[in-house]
Amino acid sequence: MTPIIIRCIYSVFFLCVAMAFSLVVSIPNLSSSTAGICTRRRRFFLPSSHLLLNPSLSLPSDRSSPFPFPEASILPNSWRRAGARAGSITFSLSSRPEYIPNRIPDPNYVRIFDTTLRDGEQSPGATMTSNEKLVVARHLSRLGVDIIEAGFPASSPDDLDAVRSIAIEVGNQPLGEDGHVPVICGLSRCNKKDIDAAWEAVRHAKKPRVHTFIATSEIHMKHKLRKTREEVVSIARDMVAYAKSLGCQDIEFSPEDAGRSDREFLYHVLTEVIKAGATTLNIPDTVGYTLPSEFGKLIADLKANTPGIENVIISTHCQNDLGLATANTLAGAYAGARQLEVTVNGIGERAGNASLEEVVIAIKCRQELLGGLYTGINTKQIVMASKMVAEYTGLFVQPHKAIVGTNAFAHESGIHQDGMLKHKGTYEIISPEDIGLTRANESGIVLGKLSGRHALRSRLLEFGYDIDGKELDDVFKRFKEVAEKKKRISDEDLEALISDEIFQPRVIWSLGELQVTCGTLGLSTATVKLMSSDGEERIACSIGTGPVDAAYKAIDSIVKVPAVLKEYAMNAVTEGIDAIATTRVVIGGDETHTSTHALTGKAICRTFSGSGAAMDIVVSSVRAYISALNKMLGFVSAMKASEDTPKKHNVSS
Repeated sequence: MTPIIIRCIYSVFFLCVAMAFSLVVSIPNLSSSTAGICTRRRRFFLPSSHLLLNPSLSLPSDRSSPFPFPEASILPNSWRRAGARAGSITFSLSSRPEYIPNRIPDPNYVRIFDTTLRDGEQSPGATMTSNEKLVVARHLSRLGVDIIEAGFPASSPDDLDAVRSIAIEVGNQPLGEDGHVPVICGLSRCNKKDIDAAWEAVRHAKKPRVHTFIATSEIHMKHKLRKTREEVVSIARDMVAYAKSLGCQDIEFSPEDAGRSDREFLYHVLTEVIKAGATTLNIPDTVGYTLPSEFGKLIADLKANTPGIENVIISTHCQNDLGLATANTLAGAYAGARQLEVTVNGIGERAGNASLEEVVIAIKCRQELLGGLYTGINTKQIVMASKMVAEYTGLFVQPHKAIVGTNAFAHESGIHQDGMLKHKGTYEIISPEDIGLTRANESGIVLGKLSGRHALRSRLLEFGYDIDGKELDDVFKRFKEVAEKKKRISDEDLEALISDEIFQPRVIWSLGELQVTCGTLGLSTATVKLMSSDGEERIACSIGTGPVDAAYKAIDSIVKVPAVLKEYAMNAVTEGIDAIATTRVVIGGDETHTSTHALTGKAICRTFSGSGAAMDIVVSSVRAYISALNKMLGFVSAMKASEDTPKKHNVSS
C-alpha cells in the first residue's frame, strides 16, 4: 500500500473522529431541559456521548425495558431527570426488581416497608377490626408497598387471625397494576412463643417474613430488659436461628433503640445475627432522638464496620418525636439503607412514624439529589390510602399535613393564586393528579336533588371511588336524603357521605330512627330504634344531660355492653348552617378487651374509634357511637370465636 493511500485512510479516519466529537459537544445540556422538579415517571437518560466514551455499555433491544445501569455515583444527576430534549436515550425504571430476601438486584431500588397495621395501630384509639385490616392490606398491595407488616400476632388471638387472613388473601395474589405480590411480615419479640405465633400467621403467604427485635441501648438493657450485653447478644443470635429453624428464609432483626446504642456493641450484635441467618437489619430510631446527620452517619458506620453486612439489606425505622422522621429516613436512604419503614399518614406511637407519602414523594421529587433512588409505589393510590387509614383508625389528617392534608394543594393568597394561574409550577412542586387527587370537577357535573345514580357514580369515579352494587345504593340513598335539604352538594359534603358509608365496620347494629327533645324547659330525652344484623328492631328511650348523652344512654340500654366514652370531637365539613357535621368518638370497653403491647410487653386496654356524618349533629354523633360499638362488638366476637375454635395447627409447625 502506497504512502498516499495510507495518508488518505488516516485523513478519513480523523475526519470521522472530528465529526463524532462535534456531534457529542453539540448535545444540549440535559439538566436545563427539565420542565418541573417532580416527574411522573422514573427515567434515566444515557447521552450518546456516554456510549461513545464507554463502549462496554450496550443498549437493550427493547428501549422500554429497564436499563442495567451502573452505580449511581457514576451517573451525572442531569441524566436521571425527565423531560430531556431530543438527542438523549430514555429508559423507564417502572419495573420492580425480582424479590430476593437479602439482596436487591438493582442497587438504586428502595423497598418500602409499611407498618401501618402494626406500629400505626399502636396509636391510641387507632384499633382496627380484622376485616378493616384486611381491606387496608389489600389497598397497600395496590399501592405497591414491598413489605406489609400486618401486625403483632402474639398480642392477641384476634391479631394472629388478622395477620393469617392477610397472609392468605393478600400475600398470594397480585392486586396492583404490575402483578406484584407483597411480602407479609409479622412482628415478634425475641422469644420462642412470639416467633411461633408470627411464623404461624405469615407462613401461608407466598413470601413470608418474621421480624424479631430486642433492645440494645444501655438504658433499655438496664431498666427494661435487666440483662447484660452478653445475654442480649445470645438471645438475639439464638432467636434468629430459631426462626430460621422453623423454615423461615426471610428474617428481619431490629436492635431496638439503635439510635442511642453503643456503636461497637451494635456492630457486634448485628454481626452475630447475620451469622445466624438474618436477611434484613432494621435500624430503629425508636424514640426519634437522632438528627439527620447523626442517623445518616449511623447507617454509613454500620455499612463500614459490620462484617457480613454486604450480604443483607439495611433498613430504617424512624419515629417522629422531634418531627424528624422523614428527614432521618431520607438521610438513611442516602447513606445506603435500601428498605424504609413507614406508615400511611405517619401514624404510630406517640408522635408517629416516618410518613409513607412524604418519604415516597420526596424520593420521587428529589431523585437527582438522592443518587437516583426510586421505589415501586404507585403514587396515584396515595390519596385513597390516606383516606382509608384516616377513616378506619379515626385519626384524621391535619389540614396542613404534607402531601395529603386538605391544604396541601390549596392556594388562598392573592400572590399565590396569581402565580398558579400563570404557571402551576410556581407554587406546586408536585401535581395533585400524581397522588390520585382530583382537585376540580373535570366533567362539569353539578350534583343536586335531581341527579341520578349515573351522575353520582361518575362523580365518585373522579374522587377515585369505583363502587357499585349495594355500596352505591347506600351512598345514593344518603345522597338523596341530603340533597332534599341542600340546594347543591359540594365535593366536601359528598366525600363525608362516602366515608360514612364505605369506611364502616361490619354492621352489627345500625340506626333505624332517632327522635330527641331538648331545651331549657325540661330534661333532654331521646328515643332510639336500632336494627340488628339479623333484622330485629329494638327501641329504647332515655334521659340525659343533653340530646347526645340521652341518645347514647338509650343505645347502651339496647346493646348492653360496657362502654366508656373517652373522646368526642365534631367538625363542620363546609361553611354555613346547612353544613354536614362529621363526628369522631373513641370508646373503651372493660378490662377483658386487652392486647399485648409490642414494645413493653404489657397488657393494654383496647380502645375503639368510630365516625359518622349527617346534617343533624345528634344523628352524626349517634352514627359515630354505633360505629365504635360495632368495632368493639366485632372484636369481642372474634376473640370468643378464637377461644372456642380448637387449634388446627401446631404453632411451631
